[in-house]
Amino acid sequence: MSTSATITTAFRQQFHDTFVHAVQQKESRFSGCVEDRGMIVGSSFTVNKIGLVETRQVTSRYQDKVAQEVAHETRIANMFDHDAGPIVVDSFDLPKLTADPTYKYVDLLVAAMNRLKDLTIYNALLDAASTRVADAGAITSSTLPAGQQIAAGGTALTKAKIIQAKHLFLANEVDQDEELFIAYDAVAARQIMADTTLTSADFMAVKMLQAGEVAKNWMGFTWIPYQRLRVPAANTARTVAWAKSAVHFGMGIDMKTDVSENKTKRGHPVEAYAWTSLGAVRENELKVVQIDYATNTGF
Repeated sequence: MSTSATITTAFRQQFHDTFVHAVQQKESRFSGCVEDRGMIVGSSFTVNKIGLVETRQVTSRYQDKVAQEVAHETRIANMFDHDAGPIVVDSFDLPKLTADPTYKYVDLLVAAMNRLKDLTIYNALLDAASTRVADAGAITSSTLPAGQQIAAGGTALTKAKIIQAKHLFLANEVDQDEELFIAYDAVAARQIMADTTLTSADFMAVKMLQAGEVAKNWMGFTWIPYQRLRVPAANTARTVAWAKSAVHFGMGIDMKTDVSENKTKRGHPVEAYAWTSLGAVRENELKVVQIDYATNTGF
């Protein structure tokens, strides 16, 4: 018995009944690694700093007391408004689809907002901080001093650079009970795995090689994966190490999402929309170390 060659035109296809997200960072990784100031009321918030005081020798009896001056300064974090969307789903299209993408669109918006939190914190760690040292005084910019910057020097993210960063925190008398963090990207992870001075003997390093990723707690730092490091020059990446109290972060509007019909459009299309207001500022340059490294070596 022969079968018509055209019978294949009636073959059935099974269509996917959902949508799959593109690969992306979905959760905020830095928001739990800084000082959370919570909800902010106003267009900015401040961080008040006080300086040091040292003892003085008493050289004779019954001397008059002399007041000591203590340096004060205020850091200012401005709030910035952001949104994402709207992503529009035409109501006329929905009956023609095997899956409703609306809820997936909301997930996309939330992921974008979480990445914004991390970018805001990352920028605050590295950028100049607005500073005022007197009531109604001029606002100046406080930048990371050269002593808190480790140059690329044509080398990868090496053991020497990690040790130098740790040394700076110790030398600056950063509270040893305070958690230290460092951001790394895929290139840095590859360099660490290939560096035999880091992976030959250290027990944690052996575990890293087995797992194929950098251990979360290693060499005195909590390691945070972040793939959006700056590129200050060709074949160079800029990561950062910091103490938790180095940056203060606050939100004027917590992340909000809305899915609703737009009744001004024909068919009342559904729109997914998100918005927020947030800000961050570096509290102290001595609690931050900028680390540049070459991205074309160390493999």
